[in-house]
Amino acid sequence: MQLHHSKHHATYVNNLNVTEEKYKEALAKGDVTAQVSLQPALKFNGGGHINHTIFWTNLSPNGGGEPKGELMEAIKRDFGSFANFKEKLTAVSVGVQGSGWGWLGYNKEQGRLQIAACANQDPLQGTTGLIPLLGIDVWEHAYYLQYKNVRPDYLKAIWNVINWENVSSRYTACKK
Repeated sequence: MQLHHSKHHATYVNNLNVTEEKYKEALAKGDVTAQVSLQPALKFNGGGHINHTIFWTNLSPNGGGEPKGELMEAIKRDFGSFANFKEKLTAVSVGVQGSGWGWLGYNKEQGRLQIAACANQDPLQGTTGLIPLLGIDVWEHAYYLQYKNVRPDYLKAIWNVINWENVSSRYTACKK
């Protein structure tokens, strides 16, 4: 994960900074064509930064187990049980074609939890409206060194390091 953080996440941040500068210049010049042409880089690198920032806070060497309190009650309400939730999020994450993310998000309009997948570095809230609670990076760079190309093994192991306290805090905050 150190390589993942120091190389991949850092690249998204650096590229986002460069793109934001170019965008600021295009805005100042009133160059709408340049602004439009920069949108994919903003989405990709901005999403990469947003997604990874959430990802790091959702991991802990002291993680694992199951959530407690309000979050656990919401999981039971919306998925039937923690086991069902875990199975569904794992299946959605395994099923991402190519690179992307598996997510647990909060649908503020409906007041319920939802599972979603996003391709590439598309940010959950910006593309689905769901507030991101737990993101699982399923780009090969997240797991290739340890798990080679066996995404299901990585997804089985990731549950051992999920920081449920952080996910619960995100859940509580988004309901306000």
